[in-house]
Amino acid sequence: MNSVMDSFFGRRAKVGAALLAVSVIWGSTYYGMRVALETVPPFLMGSARFVVAGAILYAMLRLRGAPAPTARQWGASAATGALMLVVGNGAIAFGQQRVSSSVAAVVVATMPLWMGLFASLWGERPSRGEIAGLALGFVGVALLHAGGDFFSHGFYALAMLLAPMGWALGSVWSKRLPLPGGFMATAAQMLTAGVAMAGVGFVRGERLAAIPSARSLVAVAYMIVFGSIVAFSAYGYLLRNTRASTASSYAYVNPLVAIGLGVLVGGETIHAPTIVGTLVILSGVLAISLAKRARVKTPPDPCTSPSLPEGRRISPAE
Repeated sequence: MNSVMDSFFGRRAKVGAALLAVSVIWGSTYYGMRVALETVPPFLMGSARFVVAGAILYAMLRLRGAPAPTARQWGASAATGALMLVVGNGAIAFGQQRVSSSVAAVVVATMPLWMGLFASLWGERPSRGEIAGLALGFVGVALLHAGGDFFSHGFYALAMLLAPMGWALGSVWSKRLPLPGGFMATAAQMLTAGVAMAGVGFVRGERLAAIPSARSLVAVAYMIVFGSIVAFSAYGYLLRNTRASTASSYAYVNPLVAIGLGVLVGGETIHAPTIVGTLVILSGVLAISLAKRARVKTPPDPCTSPSLPEGRRISPAE
């Protein structure tokens, strides 16, 4: 299929289209989540989204001959899915009951900073450039606090801070766990996380007070089809056909798309410290990306560099 598509569109056009899809779609899901939350509780919404999307993707893969995950692979998928989706996505949905979608996207943009910190726990010592990027990024988080747009929401803001931390920890840990191959890992993670989110919603006493509005249902459907299936597929193509730095470059665009939709469509207001904080956070993320790229270009010393297993990661947005 890839060779046929390459003959029609060309590899560069496909990479550009995939990047555009991931950048715009994942950036727009923050506003979509806000609309869905109007009449659907956060964890019930996440459960519906990931169970349906995971079931569709799982069925498609099985029909194409992909093997079913083993018990061990289901366990690894459940563990990483809990961190990346139940905590990563669920905390964002919970926080967006009070915090604007644009500010939520800025908070999630700190995920690479947390990844750098968690990776150091497994012996991946950050370079000086990465340390500088970490410091710069957390200065941006402090500026969000100074703007009063975020921490004034109390527990909802604190819960939202867990989202990028959960996604980062799950991503780093997934490199060391026996996940299924290819997109089957994504399907298994979504299925197990969707079931877990239903349990969280039940414990929290989430119920549908009435039939969800048409707006909310359309938003949930959008996140299922585009946010969870189309965008993940585009991201998988990027991972297979481009450098990791290229595949992850959507992270610089997502907050800008979310802010634009929040302000222009959702009527949200953005204060100056939030804008400055966003730019500082993205600068820190860019510094980390450039430092990682420079380290990849420099051959490691086999006598001092640990041998780490290759892995994969999917990203927030969710």
